[in-house]
Amino acid sequence: MLISASAIYSFAGELFNGLIEDGTGKAIKGAKIWLTDKRQYAKSDKKGHFGLEEVNEGDTLHIEYQKNIHAIPVGKVNGMRIIIVDTKITYNPDEELVNHGYGWVSRRDYTGTSNAISGARIVATGQPTLLGALRGLVPGMEVSSNGKVTMRGHSSLISDDQPLFIVDGNMVSTLDMVNLYSIDRVEVLKDGSIYGSRGSGGVILVFTKRGNEKE
Repeated sequence: MLISASAIYSFAGELFNGLIEDGTGKAIKGAKIWLTDKRQYAKSDKKGHFGLEEVNEGDTLHIEYQKNIHAIPVGKVNGMRIIIVDTKITYNPDEELVNHGYGWVSRRDYTGTSNAISGARIVATGQPTLLGALRGLVPGMEVSSNGKVTMRGHSSLISDDQPLFIVDGNMVSTLDMVNLYSIDRVEVLKDGSIYGSRGSGGVILVFTKRGNEKE
């Protein structure tokens, strides 16, 4: 029996978070989640987390796990805790799931490799751009002359892909427009798997002072 999602949680419009578990509360890894096109999907990570963007109230989540496909109406929520037991699925909103860019995780469960840097420390570098400042503050981060960014974890290259840039929860193509004096903090995730394929090269999350006031 499905548990209908409550409408008391505010809907974010484009962002959606999820956590998938089995009947014992153990995370389910590797479940596929998509809206309309199976070729454009997210996968739950080892913590059971997944994130989707451009999700609307009338959409339906399709979840494939162990060759079974389940359909869940999104409704008026921006995140769900989903439980799969054999061929049955139940789901409910979860107020502990919070926005972390456009991938969503529970703050108490998030354990990704992260370098958090204050805005004051960034300004103190004297660099004119955010990427220039981060290059000297984040171990293994490299910025080429044409602006391409790569991040190395420990001794191995995580990905040749450009990191995902997110400013106050919005995905952007460049960080050139960010005023260094407006930054509250920056978080650099070398493991961006929670954001799906777009985070394969890492994620740079920028939180501005103005955006922080709106939280």
